[in-house]
Amino acid sequence: MNEIWLYIAAGILAFWGTAHLVKTRAVVAGFGPIGRDNLRVLTMEWINEGATLVFIAALVATVALTDVSSDGAQAVLWVTVVMLNAMSAVSLFTGFRVDFIAYRLCPVIFTGASLLIVLALLTGG
Repeated sequence: MNEIWLYIAAGILAFWGTAHLVKTRAVVAGFGPIGRDNLRVLTMEWINEGATLVFIAALVATVALTDVSSDGAQAVLWVTVVMLNAMSAVSLFTGFRVDFIAYRLCPVIFTGASLLIVLALLTGG
C-alpha cells in the first residue's frame, strides 16, 4: 500500500478539523443574536465536527504507521471511508446550500480525503 496517500488524507482532515476548532467562536458570532440554547448547540456542533475530523486524521495516520496490510487496518480504513462519505452527504444537503464558502468546501474535502484513502487501499496491500 502507498501510505503517502493516507498521510495526505490525514493532513487534510487534521487541517480542516483544526480550522473548525479555531474558527468556532467567529462562525458562531457570525450568526448574530440567537437564543442561548441555539448558541450552545451551534457551538457544540462546530466543536464536534472539528474534533471528529481531527480524530479521523489521527486514526488514519496511526493506521499508516502500523501494518496497513492487516485485516484490522484495512477494516478501519474502509469504515473511515464510509464515515467521511456519510459526513459529505450530510454536508452536501445542508451546508452546501449556504452561501458561506467554507460550508461548501466540506463535502469536497471529505470526499477528497476518502478518495485518497481508497487510492491507498487499492494501490497495494
